[in-house]
Amino acid sequence: IVGFFTYAYLHKVDIGERVVSVIIEPGDSFRSVGSELLDKGVVDSKAMLFYPAKLRDIDKKLVPGRYDFTGRNSCRSVLDKLERGEFVRIRLTVYEGAPIWRVASMLQEKLNLDSAALMALNSDTTFLRTLKLPYLEGYLYPETYFVPWGTKLEKVVEEMVAMFRSQTDTVWTDNISNNLNREEVMVLASIVEAETALDDEKPRVASVYHNRLKKRMKLDADPTVIYGLGGLDRPLWKKDLRKDTPYNTYRNKGLPPTPINSPGLKAIRAVLHPESTDYLFFVADGTGGHRFSRTNSEHNQARREIKKAMEQKDNGGS
Repeated sequence: IVGFFTYAYLHKVDIGERVVSVIIEPGDSFRSVGSELLDKGVVDSKAMLFYPAKLRDIDKKLVPGRYDFTGRNSCRSVLDKLERGEFVRIRLTVYEGAPIWRVASMLQEKLNLDSAALMALNSDTTFLRTLKLPYLEGYLYPETYFVPWGTKLEKVVEEMVAMFRSQTDTVWTDNISNNLNREEVMVLASIVEAETALDDEKPRVASVYHNRLKKRMKLDADPTVIYGLGGLDRPLWKKDLRKDTPYNTYRNKGLPPTPINSPGLKAIRAVLHPESTDYLFFVADGTGGHRFSRTNSEHNQARREIKKAMEQKDNGGS
């Protein structure tokens, strides 16, 4: 008899390469979880699942989460997994420069969380008050997170905001750079992040925008226009620059009302400590970097030279 029960307890059922997911919600009974494991073929013995679970008190301390099973599983290995709380943790990577709608899309794809709900939280004054933030955009810190399946949206957001605070806690000074407050620094950092992927170029790009703000010039930042149009899957057209949105820095002076993405730490530092330059313009040079100019005539000349160089490259260097 002992041998039979031992065999049944340790006998492994092979479900092959398919992955069987069992989601345990708070308050779920072990009976319902065990029945699901049996129905999905993860184990084949009701007695050897339920009675050992009672003896080990596993039936009274289920840890909520998503548990994935594949390959060969026995009643013992399944109970061990449940006892240790080896639920699935989903890898989420928020990249520098990701706008909030991309973060929302990722959360829906990876965690099955409602993307519209995240967008709603961005303007939920009650929720924002608990976080002591004016908005979520800009404060969902770019980092890799490992989030347990089934985590509520608010908890995921709170973790990202907590990461922002822990990573930026030491960068702020009593005298914020160039008369910008923290919120304004975050707005400008998001623009710098969108303009260049080159870390060593970020302080120079930041200097251009600081100089333009000091001279009360419009920022003329393409990424803010794109953000105001809800994102674009095509190049920016001239007619887009005439569209009236709060984020059109070709029409409106000063900074846009909110950040336009999640800036990384280097972009934030660049705004706080920009290069000392008298540049007012820059243009992409076609190689991932930019050429900087002091006057509009220099800027136009740089554009012509870059355009000519790119045309020659397209024509095989002739």
